[in-house]
Amino acid sequence: MRKFIKPLGVLFFLLVIAGTPLLAQETPLDQTKAKLYLWSLIIGGAIITLASSAGAFCQAKAISSACEGISRNPASGPHIRFLLIFGLVLIETRGAYT
Repeated sequence: MRKFIKPLGVLFFLLVIAGTPLLAQETPLDQTKAKLYLWSLIIGGAIITLASSAGAFCQAKAISSACEGISRNPASGPHIRFLLIFGLVLIETRGAYT
């Protein structure tokens, strides 16, 4: 593992050095594009906020349904618990990839 760290560090350094001329370029940005960029940031943030809040609501609903199912039939507790964990993993993965 340690023998890969030094070449990766050198590669990263070379990529940063090679990319610095791109940061020095100036492109004229008119007001229309600036407003469009601003609105895209605002709308993107709103969509991510809605997606994460929907994930939290779904997790709460899954936990409450699992607790209700286990309280009605305690013998099926391990099966319900497994499906609960599996469902929470899927919901959390969807939230992480959002």
